[in-house]
Amino acid sequence: MSESHVPPPLPGAPEPPPLPTASDAPAATPSDDLGAPGWDEATAPVADGRCPVCGAALAYGAAEGALVCGSCGYRQEIEHDAHEAVSEHSYEQWLAGNRGYQVASIGGQVLACDGCGARTETKDVAGRCQFCGGNLVAVTNPDGVIAPEGVLPFTVDSRAARDSFRTWVRSRWFAPGALKKVGDTESIRGTYLPHWTFDAQTFTEYAGQRGDHYTERQGDHEVRRTRWSHRSGHVRNSFDDLLVPASTTLPTNRVDALGPWALGAVKPYKPDYLVGHSAVRYDVDPQRGYAEAKERMDAEIRSDVKRAIGGDEQRISHLETRYADVLFKLVLLPIWIATFMYAGKQWQVMVNANTGEVVGERPYSIPKIVAAVVLGLVVAGVVWWLYNKP
Repeated sequence: MSESHVPPPLPGAPEPPPLPTASDAPAATPSDDLGAPGWDEATAPVADGRCPVCGAALAYGAAEGALVCGSCGYRQEIEHDAHEAVSEHSYEQWLAGNRGYQVASIGGQVLACDGCGARTETKDVAGRCQFCGGNLVAVTNPDGVIAPEGVLPFTVDSRAARDSFRTWVRSRWFAPGALKKVGDTESIRGTYLPHWTFDAQTFTEYAGQRGDHYTERQGDHEVRRTRWSHRSGHVRNSFDDLLVPASTTLPTNRVDALGPWALGAVKPYKPDYLVGHSAVRYDVDPQRGYAEAKERMDAEIRSDVKRAIGGDEQRISHLETRYADVLFKLVLLPIWIATFMYAGKQWQVMVNANTGEVVGERPYSIPKIVAAVVLGLVVAGVVWWLYNKP
């Protein structure tokens, strides 16, 4: 009998699950010790995503704060050792050893399905298996990739996220009437989005002018004038956990609008929190993230300088800021992403899975806008007529 030939997978394409053979070892039982012979670092994380009672896929439950089996209801707590902590790292020390670092040049990592064992190489951190729907979990971490220090777990579950989504959609002004029916059957998925956080102590020297308003009479009128005087000095600022999105997967302005985040609830990173959700790898290098952080710091520093100058108006002619004790870390923040189709176009809405805040796109009804403008003109005309009638 001739052997069948299976062509090798294309580079980066997922490998299908392995075919069973007579020599395959029996599946591990729930009582097996993950540290016992036969379990290595590659297979241990894969086993963690399955229910030890019925074998179904587990998923992190926002309401339970634990891994939950959707089939039999089994619950598995996520335990942390007393010594675990969310650590921050010196940016200057990291930069000294990583000159020329670019995450775009680093290859993908291998994700393995905890159900059928299929493997794929990707730059995502977690996801769903295309063969069986099981959890894809990382079994390798490429050299040079910075590992997350913390994760903010989901506290808003999918049902609450759908409720927030529907409320948001149906409360939009000038939305098409048909949009009110959207929400019950639209797709929604949970994902973790990477963010950099930066701490820094800053010392800023400034020079500028203070403008004080006064009035003087010119004939029958009073005219406002501004008296300018020179000011200089310095301000100190302390920044803690300044957030900068570390992924360009979603629009930065919308991701920023989802805040603020309850960063006090960040947990030391464990892959268990990702089970049942997707997670993307960061594509914004720390250097680029730090440059963005400095721009955000500069906006606050300028506000403080203007307050220090005082007066009714301020002009800043010189700013010089020194940065010290710069620390950074990578954290994963939870987002529900809902999509719906309207008028042949796909629209996207994001829900903060920590606070329930909703941000997104929506269509507008041109007839409703035109009707509102016409009504406004009619009302303005009536008011003008009543005010000016003889």
